[in-house]
Amino acid sequence: MAKYSPFKPISLPDRQWPNQTLTKAPIWCSVDLRDGNQALINPMGPAKKLEMFRLLLKIGFKEIEVGFPAASETDFSFVRELIDKDLIPADVTIQVLTQARPHLIERTFEAIQGAPNVIVHLYNSTSELQRRVVFRADKSDIVKLAVDGAALIHTLAASCAGTSVRYQYSPESFTGTELDFAAEICDAVCDVWQPTKTCKTIINLPSTVELSTPNVYADQIEYFCRLFKHRDQSIISLHTHNDRGTGMAASELGMLAGGERVEGTLFGNGERTGNLDIVTMALNLTTQGIDSGLDFSNVKEVRRVAEFCTEIKVHERAPYAGDLVFTAFSGSHQDAIKKGFEAMRESGQSLFEVPYLTIDPADIGRQYDPVIRVNSQSGKGGVSFLVESELGFHLPRKLQVAFSKVIQQITDETGQEITSAEVASKFLSTYVHPPALLTYSTHTPLECNVDEQERHRFVGTFKGVPYELVGQGSGPLDAMVHALTDEFRLAFDILDYQEHAMEAGSGSAAAAYVLVKAPNGEERFGVGQHKSIIKASIHAFVAAVNRSLQHAEFE
Repeated sequence: MAKYSPFKPISLPDRQWPNQTLTKAPIWCSVDLRDGNQALINPMGPAKKLEMFRLLLKIGFKEIEVGFPAASETDFSFVRELIDKDLIPADVTIQVLTQARPHLIERTFEAIQGAPNVIVHLYNSTSELQRRVVFRADKSDIVKLAVDGAALIHTLAASCAGTSVRYQYSPESFTGTELDFAAEICDAVCDVWQPTKTCKTIINLPSTVELSTPNVYADQIEYFCRLFKHRDQSIISLHTHNDRGTGMAASELGMLAGGERVEGTLFGNGERTGNLDIVTMALNLTTQGIDSGLDFSNVKEVRRVAEFCTEIKVHERAPYAGDLVFTAFSGSHQDAIKKGFEAMRESGQSLFEVPYLTIDPADIGRQYDPVIRVNSQSGKGGVSFLVESELGFHLPRKLQVAFSKVIQQITDETGQEITSAEVASKFLSTYVHPPALLTYSTHTPLECNVDEQERHRFVGTFKGVPYELVGQGSGPLDAMVHALTDEFRLAFDILDYQEHAMEAGSGSAAAAYVLVKAPNGEERFGVGQHKSIIKASIHAFVAAVNRSLQHAEFE
């Protein structure tokens, strides 16, 4: 297409970043209160800005860009409120942004008077397109603008008593700037600031507009670091946007290429398609066994505050924090997740290994309950997982298959998702408490006969009429089977029987699962629950009989 031209890649045949591995977290800087705030339909007022600031402190940010105080009275007043009310912890550095304009720089220093630790962030745009179209200036004019701004900042910082001022420079639109020129202007600024290995300048290299694939950004970072004379006296900072949808990858690859610091926002709020999503990047590191240094153990609360302050909802599929990201609808996925949790529980291992999940939901304040959700695409694994989670029943495989068909029929008919509570209710009404033509109240052991078969008396009702009948067999359940055959000609065979304790401890309830074959050949499951495993098994048998009686009458 003649209307668009491809981004010219960098010739870097000896690139080193692909051989690197992330082993530690970057220095984090939140720009929610500046870059994020300027992109809101309704920018935050003082109360919301303060709530966001407190959230960022709670998460653990040590560098927070709090505004552009020379650009608006709201930002100026907010910076003054933080300082005058002593709201900035001693170990936290606030960052303020300013363009390379004398009156803006002077106003910025008025705003930060009395703050303990401040990063003054100077920027001007350097890209070829901006120079040609916006500023209509040559390279020397752009360099002079940056150097003059840096010199004024250096002078004002020297007279800023009681405030530790650090410097940051951004060649805005770095990704569209010739790399030799980007290095030239950053070196010129550093020549003014004179950074050292113990007092480093921050050089922020923003992907202000994402123009290429993330590997090209990594090449740009690595090559810039080779050209930049003050590399050892500087911290290389990354600030990626998401115009191509790969801002996250660009930051991660940029770190491999030499980036040491990352600027971004919670959930990626920012101009156009947004900034780097710090929540996602930090938790990506967590999944690799790297301590991010940030606390997202209650990501739901972080999301709540962020949504309140920005008036922007976090998408249901947003990594880690979205409503649906720990949810499996597919039957095969559900089965694998269920088995993964079971294997971890049985083995007691600490290493998190569950298919389809990269992080333990509990580590970020999410619950296991909603991990499995059920619709018409779901299978037996997810349905049985919900029954186990809600009710404590560990279903035999055949029962898993049978009950999943019951649920699938419902979801097929409605076309809707079915909730975990609805699944549990349907299980109870189908297998534990089906409509009852036959009831069982109690039984009493009787004296054994000569062939040592057990004899038991059973009490209950059949079709509303009380009964008291006697049966004999190898045990109480077998005796019940024979009693029904002898008294009511209900000839059922038990095909399968399983049981388990529902909780640890001798006083816990027991669950029993009985599969019966009715006289007409149909097979039905019943489930019983009782503190006595014998009574649980009889209840399960009676439930199975009642399910058979719903579908046929036996003479």
